[in-house]
Amino acid sequence: MLGWSATIVASAFLILVIYLILTLRKVMATLAETKETLSSVRNSVDGITDEAEELIHKANEISVDVKGKMEAVDPLIESAHDVGDMIHDVTSSIKRTALQKNSKKTVHTQESKPVHIKLK
Repeated sequence: MLGWSATIVASAFLILVIYLILTLRKVMATLAETKETLSSVRNSVDGITDEAEELIHKANEISVDVKGKMEAVDPLIESAHDVGDMIHDVTSSIKRTALQKNSKKTVHTQESKPVHIKLK
């Protein structure tokens, strides 16, 4: 009886060891795939990082270029604004003069009846 018990225990232990070996092989295969995937991801991230840095540098160059061009155009815009103000002043003056010339004058006669005279 002790012999049968030892044989059963040894068989159970052997089955357990075989199961653990198979499981560990699957785990090793999964880890190998994971290692390859991580390596691929690292290479991709490095490539993306390089491209992102290049893009940032180009964006900075464009920003500096646009800023310089805007500073060059600022005096032109200010001049256009000044010309617009002068044109507004001239048209306002012309309107006032035209309105003053077209306004009606009242002349009183002896009978105190108003007479309207339109001056050119």
